[in-house]
Parts: sequence; structure tokens; C-alpha cells
Amino acid sequence: MKLLIINGPNLNLLGKREPTIYGNETFEMYFDTLKQKFQHLELHYFQSNIEGEIIDKLHEVGFDFDGIILNAAAYTHTSVGIGDAVKAIQTPVVEVHISNIHAREEFRHHSFIAPNAKGIIVGFGLKGYELAIQSFV
Repeated sequence: MKLLIINGPNLNLLGKREPTIYGNETFEMYFDTLKQKFQHLELHYFQSNIEGEIIDKLHEVGFDFDGIILNAAAYTHTSVGIGDAVKAIQTPVVEVHISNIHAREEFRHHSFIAPNAKGIIVGFGLKGYELAIQSFV
């Protein structure tokens, strides 16, 4: 089974950025943990701060992979384009957020991805990615 995790803007700063919200671990460190735990899966990872690159990656893998785990970060709440890309592909997408977006600012309560996602996982920290992987297994 081939799964891709896509992280959006500012998530390259995990481990440094607002550790009270996002923790002290880099995503690369956590991804190594995921690969060890799910050795029977083919896990891939992509991060970009650029909206168009995220859309291009969704188009690239959205007909061949078994699942996509997408944390579009701030683009979740602003990008009609990413929402449309999720709608356009065949591969199911699980939307993940490290923090509980519904306990944060009002603008974070709306998602352009959610209407076309297989499911949404919010507020469980990095564990949300593991829960998303388990939803595909």
C-alpha cells in the first residue's frame, strides 16, 4: 500500500515553531518513527510552502497512490484550488491537523478540503498522522 503525507506551509518548522501548540519534534524525526511502525507500507512524504506545488503533487499521485494524508495548514482555510484538487483526484484524502482547529481562531474553523475528504482528524498532535494511516490499513 502506497501512502503519501503532504504537509503545507510552515510545517517545515515543526520542532521550532510554537512548541506549545506543535511540540518539539521535527516532522522528519516523526516520519522516521512512522516508517518504523508501518514497515509493511510504502510511506512517502512531501512538504511545501507553495500552494501550486501542493496542487501539482496531488495531481501527480492522485490516481496511483492508495491514500493521501493532507495537512494543508493555513491553506486549508484559504485555498479553493487545493480543495478543488482533492475533489478532482481518485485517491482518497484524509485531512489532518495537529492542533484542534475548532479551538483556535474563527477563520480556522472552515475547510475547503473537508467536503471532499474521506475524513478529518484534528487535535491529536502528531499522533493524528498515525491515526490517518490506520484509517487506510
